[in-house]
Amino acid sequence: MFKRVRTPCIGVCSTGIGDQVCRGCKRYAHEVVNWNAYSNEQRFVIAQRLEGFVAQVVSNKLLITDEARLLTAVKHQQINFKQEQNPYCWVFDLLKAGASQIVDLSVYGLERHADWTHTSLIQIKDAIDADYYTLSCAHYERYFSLPQLSE
Repeated sequence: MFKRVRTPCIGVCSTGIGDQVCRGCKRYAHEVVNWNAYSNEQRFVIAQRLEGFVAQVVSNKLLITDEARLLTAVKHQQINFKQEQNPYCWVFDLLKAGASQIVDLSVYGLERHADWTHTSLIQIKDAIDADYYTLSCAHYERYFSLPQLSE
């Protein structure tokens, strides 16, 4: 049995204005609408997809060099995170909570990938969020979007 899956909603829903993918939580519009009717197992599948997308886009920009140091620092900073998730999700939670306040990534057991060496952490956070949204949209279009019927 899966642990109860809580809503990934962050209170910034764009599905109400017509987006098929929420710009806040990155769920699909039908998932936002039907969330309360889903079984825990269905919610878990959605949570796993979102976690995988976040881990993928974060790991393309930052490298965890010391997971234990990251865990200790995130706990010490009292960052709201889910320890059972992929550690790259912790990194995104850390950046959302205080990218502008981090001076030395090594304190968190992190380093930038070479292509991101001269990019601020705020810009990296924003790029992660944009890539996360793009990946969610591409997945939606590939697996859920209905083809347009031509006459």
